[in-house]
Amino acid sequence: MTYDNLIKQEHQRLIDALPASFNASQRALVEDAFSLAAQAHSKQTRKSGLPYILHPLAVALIVVKDMRQHDAAVVAAALLHDVVEDTEYTIEDIAGRFGKDVAFLVGAVTKPNKEQVDNFQHILGSVKGDIRVLILKLSDRLHNMRTLESMRPQKQWKIASETQFFFAPLAGRLGLYKVKSELENLAFRFLNPKEFATIEKELEEDKERTRESLEKFMNEAMEKVAEVLGKSVFWDIRYRKPYSVWREMNELHCDFYHVPFKHYIRAAFNPAEVEKDTGLELSEQDAVLKIYSILSSNYREQTGSFVNYMAQPKANGYRSVHFKLLNPFGGIEEFHVGTYNMREQSYFGCIIENQEQWLVRFTKVLNELAEDPESLMPGIRDSFYNEDVVVYTPKSTKPITLPKGATALDFAYGIGTEIGNHAKYARINGRLSSIKTVLKRGDCVEIGTDETSHPKPDWMQSVVSYNAKKSIRRYLSNLPAPKYTLCPLCHPLPGSEIIGFEDSTGHITVHSRNCPDAIRIASEMGNTIVAIDDFCAVPDILYPVKIEITGIDRYHLLRDIIDCIVEEHHLSMTSLYTTNQDDIAVCSIEFAVHSATELRDTLEGISSISGVEQVRQINIV
Repeated sequence: MTYDNLIKQEHQRLIDALPASFNASQRALVEDAFSLAAQAHSKQTRKSGLPYILHPLAVALIVVKDMRQHDAAVVAAALLHDVVEDTEYTIEDIAGRFGKDVAFLVGAVTKPNKEQVDNFQHILGSVKGDIRVLILKLSDRLHNMRTLESMRPQKQWKIASETQFFFAPLAGRLGLYKVKSELENLAFRFLNPKEFATIEKELEEDKERTRESLEKFMNEAMEKVAEVLGKSVFWDIRYRKPYSVWREMNELHCDFYHVPFKHYIRAAFNPAEVEKDTGLELSEQDAVLKIYSILSSNYREQTGSFVNYMAQPKANGYRSVHFKLLNPFGGIEEFHVGTYNMREQSYFGCIIENQEQWLVRFTKVLNELAEDPESLMPGIRDSFYNEDVVVYTPKSTKPITLPKGATALDFAYGIGTEIGNHAKYARINGRLSSIKTVLKRGDCVEIGTDETSHPKPDWMQSVVSYNAKKSIRRYLSNLPAPKYTLCPLCHPLPGSEIIGFEDSTGHITVHSRNCPDAIRIASEMGNTIVAIDDFCAVPDILYPVKIEITGIDRYHLLRDIIDCIVEEHHLSMTSLYTTNQDDIAVCSIEFAVHSATELRDTLEGISSISGVEQVRQINIV
């Protein structure tokens, strides 16, 4: 086939795929866009050697078929999306010939430069309340990934990396599951070709090994359901993609054969057809639960496996019911049950649902990213990653969606920055918990606050959401920069005998004078020693210390020690560990002090307690 005939064939495929609702004016707009694109790209070829115009034609076909767009302006923009970037035509030329709407879409997907960070910013900043921009960009990326084979390896790796980092999570955030899944697997194929091929081969072998027993069980289950709901329920077996299996292998730290549920049985139906077959008037939810009830009555259910995504949809809009049943062959099979509408919703979330609702969610993320441009790249990863958990507050049924692995501290910042900044404890499903506790789907969470509680550096390791990280980082950056670094071995305190060492950058590290590390540095680099005169106690700064107490055990000995620290010296303990052997008590306690004087007074107070033989400070490990 000649290139001219190939172009005519692909052009006709696009024309045949256009929605029947397009009128003559809309079809003329698409034809005119093709005419200009074909002329503008006439002398250009792709890396494969094929005429360049085949790429805009393919992107336009994806827009119509995969993205289900019924807007002639989007189809025209798909045909013209590379004209301004790669030819002499300008946005003004596009606007003059095709109108402002098409020109806006073409401009929004035209790369401003070759810096990928700026390009990501441009894509996100160009949305401006119009989700069509993202649909265009994802369509372009999808075809580029489908034809990536012709690129040199370095280019393949670059484009695949961008796809896995940005475009696949973006598709997931928009509820476009099929696009997300295809992008993930295409990226995985080029980033890790050997692992991809190995897992693909293992999946095929697993498929052949389990096919007979799996189909037999599915057919048996299908008959059980058909006895009650008729034959209008569609059944099939869905096999997981290589990337999904590979990701779980890494999360579970296991090999392929220990990844659970590499396939699942899916049941889908139209409630109207069920009613037509059986006369039963069931809502979507009632019909789904009816199938679950039939199956769980005939087969043993794995305890705790039932998950109702109808009552608690995923953030991307996914709804169905999942559960696991013991099959007659001694294995466990996973079932996903939902209506055709639910399935379509999970495939085409933002396209078939209310786009304003999706834009509200998406715009909130964009606004957060725009507030802190320097954190754009980690912000994209934290905000767009497709796995989420949905949790609740006791006073509201409105769900709060957080990234998978989020803690109660993420939840606190999800409610508000001030709540997060003063979070002290959590109650998860009524149970007192640390704010660093990882949340599970459906948890009911309360946050207890205290005005004296503030973000600490270690909080950064206990959150995964972009908003929480940004808020903690902002708070910590506004704190006065410490003048000194304290030696982590000797833990010097204000008021103790100290010495400092200044490095080539002018930064000073403070040590206790008897610190072995300080003695070594002084002997090797004595000219770096500096006097420290302003390392003083400050009311708002506490220093952790650890002591060990040895004494003769007696009634109320531990109570007297705690009273001395807490009641007499007004210090807060962070840990206590005690042992008793042959009436000799050994107790280690960690607390915080303002100065060496405060520590000394506390140690003297403990030493005066009846039964205490020895009190000494020990290193915090």
